Amino acid sequence: MRAMQHFASDNYAGICPEAAAAFAAANAGHAPAYGEDDWTRRVSDRLRALFDTDCDVYFVFNGTAANSLALAALCQSYHSVVCHELAHVETDECGGPEFFSNGSKLLPARGGNGKLTPAAVLELISRRSDVHYPKPRVVTLTQSTEVGTVYQPYEVAAISACAREHGLRVHMDGARFANAVAALGVAPADITWRAGVDVLCFGGTKMGLPVGEAVVFFDRTLSEDFAYRCKQAGQLASKMRFLSAPWLGILEGEVWLKHARHANAMAQRLAAGVQQVPGAKLLFPVEANGVFCELPEHVLTGLRERGWRFYTFIGAGGARFMCGWDTLPDSVDALLADLRALSA
Repeated sequence: MRAMQHFASDNYAGICPEAAAAFAAANAGHAPAYGEDDWTRRVSDRLRALFDTDCDVYFVFNGTAANSLALAALCQSYHSVVCHELAHVETDECGGPEFFSNGSKLLPARGGNGKLTPAAVLELISRRSDVHYPKPRVVTLTQSTEVGTVYQPYEVAAISACAREHGLRVHMDGARFANAVAALGVAPADITWRAGVDVLCFGGTKMGLPVGEAVVFFDRTLSEDFAYRCKQAGQLASKMRFLSAPWLGILEGEVWLKHARHANAMAQRLAAGVQQVPGAKLLFPVEANGVFCELPEHVLTGLRERGWRFYTFIGAGGARFMCGWDTLPDSVDALLADLRALSA
């Protein structure tokens, strides 16, 4: 197989140079364990500055833990969580949210382009109010969505207002939050706490970190005992500086936004090319770093035979091509060349 970059997932990319440098710098000498180190303090303060609020910050190993523990902090076992039917918490976390909340039920809702709407939320939470039905407690939004679209600030605010009116909290799965911020060109606060979001799971791995996500509580009263949840779930890193330090590398100088903008630009380059391929059809607007398209079966088979890796089981069908912080224009053009050749 020829050497190539793949489009199956932005998790395929390695560690970005800035994160690697910060990681290496943190490896000098001794430092206090379990998050008492200076690196973790500096990154937490940097995130508070980024969001322009006194938020509570925790670092965990992966996105499943971040989402599951955050939702568990918002729910009792008899509660329910409203999510989109394509949300990662519903389709790809192996029951983690239910497990860590001791049984809170996910209530999937439909919505165009992978998005929830106030009407969809209201329809679900108003179905029943009797004691036999799990009591709605949280709305969770995926930003960017599982089909590569982005919630506008007014959309987040409208859903949050609906949630507030009915006594619900708002959680945001931000595995690709950076790509959404880059696409929208807004301050991170404008699509989180200023729009009514209570807790954000800020994805770091897809931005070029080796490992680690940040759980950011904008309402600090909701994070009571969250450190204990992390410990019990095996998510309290003893050498926490190696989870937190790489964040400093990408937060300083807005490196995280630079990489996200690049990934988004590569997705736009790919989408523009796909639209010129006979028999290819874009399935969703390309707003972040993912391209979903419908391709003939022989083209899918031919791409795989030529060594390309991509997914066809994520989202609402079709082929998914993800661009990362390190995706090269030449890699996009090589994929498009094979698409054109196979479609001829």
